[in-house]
Amino acid sequence: MLTLEHLPIPLDWDQITPQWMTTALNSHHPGVRVATVEIALRDDGTNRRARLALTYDSAEQGPASVFVKAADPAHRELIKLTSGMFHEPRLFRCGATLPIEHPTVFAALIDEEAENFLLVMEDLALRDADPRDATRPLTIEQAASGVRALARLHSTFWGERLDRHPGLEWLEPFAPWDGMEIAPLQAALDRLGPECPPTVTRLSIGELIEDIWKPYIRSLTSGPQTLLHGDAHIGNTYLIDDTHIGFLDWQVTRRGHWSLDLGYFLQGALTIEDRRAAEDRLLEDYRDALDLPIREKPTPEQVRRGYRASVAHGLTLWLCTASAGEFWQRPDIALALAQRYSAAYADLDTASAIADLTASGR
Repeated sequence: MLTLEHLPIPLDWDQITPQWMTTALNSHHPGVRVATVEIALRDDGTNRRARLALTYDSAEQGPASVFVKAADPAHRELIKLTSGMFHEPRLFRCGATLPIEHPTVFAALIDEEAENFLLVMEDLALRDADPRDATRPLTIEQAASGVRALARLHSTFWGERLDRHPGLEWLEPFAPWDGMEIAPLQAALDRLGPECPPTVTRLSIGELIEDIWKPYIRSLTSGPQTLLHGDAHIGNTYLIDDTHIGFLDWQVTRRGHWSLDLGYFLQGALTIEDRRAAEDRLLEDYRDALDLPIREKPTPEQVRRGYRASVAHGLTLWLCTASAGEFWQRPDIALALAQRYSAAYADLDTASAIADLTASGR
């Protein structure tokens, strides 16, 4: 009889049998017996993804569909370089409770020898979730929900709390990686057009990565460490009841400084005009929502400085993404985010904030 610990990772979705899916669902839906599994939607990219429709021949009923995600062998090295092969399944195997809206994970499988993983997750469409991307920015109040959610996550694992949490010993620090220097930056700057701030258009790819992005990423190991989502841009969010923000795709989860999640989310989730109008209040919302003793809370000045420096991450990733045309992301999405992070870079004088971080060691 199959057990979850010995469940093999199929090489294709049509190899998932009713018996296999019954075992995968059993810990969350004891007593269910899957009768049929049908591929309803296939959406492969860097990872293999699909929605599977299920029926049951048991009195107990499980979900009508699930979402499955596994590594694409063709992109294995890229996954290892930029995000990490096993971070997401380890997070959902370790027993940590995340105080933030996220998809329920029914099974998280790891095959270290084959360098593969598989997640069987809640199909958010069954809850009428509204996935967002840069072409559909959040309102200020929706962004406030996300800021408060990130504060709950961060304060739960803040400082010694992260070190004391059983099962999270594997969590790696956020670190810079090489490879983005080959991006044709000028192609992205040309797409941004004349409204791109001069402080951005003057950057070379070497300056962007070596003088802006890498110093900021290296700084994330200083100051209070917490559990980071790690990739909290708007494309990894969804709305429940048009109000509450959820975060999906935890493949880049790391330990590090809270500013990465806060800035990467907020600067890309709002229009430029809404960010300018509301970011001071939203930074206060984040600090107020941190469930920490006052002696552990960052000061308002520290919150703002970390936030200003954090633009380095969104700016670099989305300029490089926008420079690649359709290879990485839909061009309209990449362009919208590159524009928002570029404006934030100029508005917040990120270069000065990076210099301050480098000089002070945070």
